[in-house]
Amino acid sequence: MISYIKAKRLNRKASDPKNMPDKVIEAIDLKHGMSIADIGAGGGYYCLRFADIVGKKGKVYAVDKNKRYLDSIRYFANGRGLNNIVTILPERSNINLPDKGLDHIFMRNVAHHLPARAAYFSRLRSYLKSNGQIIIIDYDRKRFWKRSSSHYLPRKTIINEMDEVGYEIFREFDFLPEQNFIIFKLYTY
Repeated sequence: MISYIKAKRLNRKASDPKNMPDKVIEAIDLKHGMSIADIGAGGGYYCLRFADIVGKKGKVYAVDKNKRYLDSIRYFANGRGLNNIVTILPERSNINLPDKGLDHIFMRNVAHHLPARAAYFSRLRSYLKSNGQIIIIDYDRKRFWKRSSSHYLPRKTIINEMDEVGYEIFREFDFLPEQNFIIFKLYTY
């Protein structure tokens, strides 16, 4: 029950107009039939929104290390009649996503928690289709100075780590007041 309450609280925060969720979703340009993984899905706010967009022919993978959040996501999805969400409790070195099966990987306020980020981002390549994209939204200390030192990831750090493992900026947005919002794709040589 407590995780359900926490999940609802996370969803309220994600849906807060100051976080501009509609504009974020519009910027991603998700289409019917696509597949997307939400890594660090939390309460599932974005998973549920994505599931509505991709429809029955699409697939949403809700990935979180908290099993109770995944239980909440299944509960919310069942309540809305959404059958296109797959919940995944990642193993230590494997996320169990489909090889070369994703159009997008979405990470909101998660990347700053990852140890060995560059290696993690490198492993994500195996899950992306050839034209797949990784969407990273994370706090930037320059934009929101009140954040604790461990809950932010500077823009330059994200870009350098992604470049190191073969990604380039596809699109970047500056409408979020506290966060960087960058979409990466694999380098095209």
